[in-house]
Amino acid sequence: MDLLIYLPVKKDKPVPMLLNISFTANSLTVDDPGVKEGTIWNRQKQRVPASQGFRFGSLNVVPVLEKGFGIATVYYGDIDPDFKGGLPYGVRSLYLRPGQTERAPNDWGAIGAWSWGLSRALDYLETDESVDAKRVAIMGVSRLGKTVLWAGAIDQRFAMVIDSCSGEGGSALSRRNYGETIAHLVEPSRYPYWFCPNYQKYGDHVGQFPVDAHLLLTLIAPRPVLLITGNKDKWADPKGTFLSAVAAGPVYDLLCKQGLGTNDLPPAGKPILNDIGFYMHDGGHGPHPSDWDVILKFMQLHLKP
Repeated sequence: MDLLIYLPVKKDKPVPMLLNISFTANSLTVDDPGVKEGTIWNRQKQRVPASQGFRFGSLNVVPVLEKGFGIATVYYGDIDPDFKGGLPYGVRSLYLRPGQTERAPNDWGAIGAWSWGLSRALDYLETDESVDAKRVAIMGVSRLGKTVLWAGAIDQRFAMVIDSCSGEGGSALSRRNYGETIAHLVEPSRYPYWFCPNYQKYGDHVGQFPVDAHLLLTLIAPRPVLLITGNKDKWADPKGTFLSAVAAGPVYDLLCKQGLGTNDLPPAGKPILNDIGFYMHDGGHGPHPSDWDVILKFMQLHLKP
């Protein structure tokens, strides 16, 4: 995979880093003609030059650098493709047993692979003398929000997790049965390949699901986690994300960290920036311009550049 890294010009010691996982190639994620073009997956399940694609989300690196942070980004398709039948084309194919062509019930899905790739990016950052690898935050949006939550849960080297609009299978409580549900995710025509096949058993039996989103958040404790959502993003259930954060609070308290400190959903535009952070922008699914002020403030509070 291609890892694109920017560092502040004025630095006298290793800098903390924001590591982003993106929906498209680095050359389409940032506005920088000096970045190598790279390749993307097209609708025909082929790798093609990134110039044949289009921008889908972008990073403005300058404000991050001005706050004293480095910023890096990687295209998730470099790790594993995001389509049904993608198993032979990504990193998971290297771990198939002899003669295996289909996943076993507990075999990892694409989200597990993308998370694994973030850990490999951190392996590199640990070798870069310009980076303080003990202060690396990871960030992703939507399905990539699910990805960074899982990466933070399984790799304790990540110092912070910033999740935007991850919804079902991410930070929203499954037992709310509101908006997108497990049943929606695992429909054959949608995204069953994101998760292990065993996950499909709970599509119509969410009450038997042995875990829920708040337990995923507690696996990140005591490290800071920021949950971003939108008040109009009903499919991803902003209230379910808030209630998940509330339910994770006792574990943060146990570890002498600070949960949300309230059971009342704050209005859009009012962030909570404790060790568990929550911010609901006035808008729908995906990034919002106001998110960046909150992200940078949260990073300044907890990673202290």
